[in-house]
Amino acid sequence: MAATPEKPSTATPRRKVSRHRGEGQWAVGHFTPLNGNEQFKKDDDGLNVRTRIETIYSKAGFDSIDPNDLRGRMRWWGLYTQRRPGIDGGKTAILEPEELDDKYFMLRVRIDGGRLTTEQLRTIGGISQEFARGTADITDRQNIQLHWIRIEDVPEIWRRLEGVGLSTTEACGDTPRVILGSPVAGVAEDEIIDGTWAIDEINARFIGTKEFSNLPRKFKTAISGSPLLDVAHEINDIAFVGVDHPEHGPGFDLWVGGGLSTNPKIGQRLGAWVPLDEVPDVWAGVIGIFRDYGYRRLRTRARLKFLVADWGTEKFRQILQDEYLKRELIDGPAPAQPVQQWRDHVGVHRQRDGRFYVGFAPRVGRVDGATLTKIAELVAAHGSDRLRTTVEQKMIVLDVAEDRVDSLVAGLEALDLRVKPSPFRRGTMACTGIEFCKLAIVETKQRGATLIEELERRLPDFDQPITINVNGCPNACARIQVADIGLKGQLVLDKHGDQVEGFQVHLGGALGLEAGFGRKVRGLKVTSEELPEYVERVLGRFQKEREDGERFATWAARASEEALS
Repeated sequence: MAATPEKPSTATPRRKVSRHRGEGQWAVGHFTPLNGNEQFKKDDDGLNVRTRIETIYSKAGFDSIDPNDLRGRMRWWGLYTQRRPGIDGGKTAILEPEELDDKYFMLRVRIDGGRLTTEQLRTIGGISQEFARGTADITDRQNIQLHWIRIEDVPEIWRRLEGVGLSTTEACGDTPRVILGSPVAGVAEDEIIDGTWAIDEINARFIGTKEFSNLPRKFKTAISGSPLLDVAHEINDIAFVGVDHPEHGPGFDLWVGGGLSTNPKIGQRLGAWVPLDEVPDVWAGVIGIFRDYGYRRLRTRARLKFLVADWGTEKFRQILQDEYLKRELIDGPAPAQPVQQWRDHVGVHRQRDGRFYVGFAPRVGRVDGATLTKIAELVAAHGSDRLRTTVEQKMIVLDVAEDRVDSLVAGLEALDLRVKPSPFRRGTMACTGIEFCKLAIVETKQRGATLIEELERRLPDFDQPITINVNGCPNACARIQVADIGLKGQLVLDKHGDQVEGFQVHLGGALGLEAGFGRKVRGLKVTSEELPEYVERVLGRFQKEREDGERFATWAARASEEALS
């Protein structure tokens, strides 16, 4: 009997269904690591690596370091491998990590609130000279970074730092990083409220503990009671900004969700007023939301700013109140706009006690160990024991008697540390760049220093506040999007068609006064060699076209593309 032919199937073909794994949020039950970073954090807390550094790696040497410790957990103690010399920027995104790694480290010294004693600064200077080939950079997060550190020397460096009350604990990694604070907290005549107690309390209760040592990514904090808004609060994950409540008095306005990098976002006000004694608990609530609800699936979305953008401020505040604080927050006013563009405290200023503080500007934050030691000795010789670092890569000496100010200023100037710098020295910042950073594409520190010299020579009469931020890659460590002139390092073609180091230009960014991101002019890129000529040309046009009292950022927003090219 012949077989009966089968009828064609009318059923819909079954498709393979892949289960959505979510965003890796712990609070909704997603605990399975979704990438290598989350896996190594689950395998072992980053804080635990210190024991291995002290007992194994410092004795057996660089080659004994486990890769997950080397490029992961060691960051929890302020250690990054630095870039191997001789690798050009075109290979940054091509080579494997082990090909980029040098056998030396960058070590970040954590300086919460930017507060230093002369003994602490002298200790950092000595470590720099003995262990770091004299290197030292003041960062735009109030830290000091050293380079050329050998793993064999790390335990001794820790011993010396901790002996004077400093540390590298959670200076890097997926942790609560250094807490920014007003560098003139407690001394400024116009201060609304002193946030120092809150910074110290957060450190004592939470830093170096495992409660917040496994975050989706880094968490940046700023606390300042200065009316100058001097800690770049708009671009931190959480910020407490000094305000005077009409009923409750001085306290802080709460901001969340700021950050830059390749997806920049200005922080958002929650509309809540926080008294000083509640700042640590509110801080713990916000970082707890980040730990529990933060996105862990993709590193590119693992910052608090993405959660805030998705939730909105109303939901964020409600979750904070209902699930973490278990109480309502008090509504409060927004901070007033600062009355001046410079927020770095450079120059000579009277303190509330009648003494003076003196702010000075190195070149793009670059100093060296010998200079740090000389600064400490100079400050001590003028009767002070306290210094501060700022978020603009500057330093400040506190508590100077009036009759010793002139002598101190002369001593600083002799070290090429300008108390009355040109706008270009005062306003130019630069990240680490290709000299040491494995992510960088171009050189930055020397480029920034050369640019300052060229602009001082070409535009000696320029007297307007101007910020020029030089970054070696797209990650915005030098805050390019919020500078008057932001320079993002990349490889560009010169007039001969050769690929050379250069920059994409951002114009008209700002913080404090009408905070916002700079504009990009289509196709506007300059080579490193052309940079001084380009900046001179743009600033010249600004001088000719600006209206009375107009800032560069305002002019750049309305200027034609031709004027900006």
